[in-house]
Amino acid sequence: MRYFRVFLTLALLAAPVLAGAQPQPSPDEFQPISQVPVEEQIPAINLVAAAYALVWLALLGYVWSLGRRLQKTESELTRLEAKDR
Repeated sequence: MRYFRVFLTLALLAAPVLAGAQPQPSPDEFQPISQVPVEEQIPAINLVAAAYALVWLALLGYVWSLGRRLQKTESELTRLEAKDR
């Protein structure tokens, strides 16, 4: 058990040093967008628009669902109040 604690302590102390020793990408890996083939370019505006549309649809669906549940609760409350009279 003692050796495990020593190993664990050394591993935790060495982790930041080893993480900092990651090789840096070489500068010749960068390619300007004009040199990337058209097939590999991602049209970001389409993805952003789709994400916004999805969020708005989810929000509108949630508000619609809340409205339906509120109407159902109000009608049930009205029915119960009429029943008590």
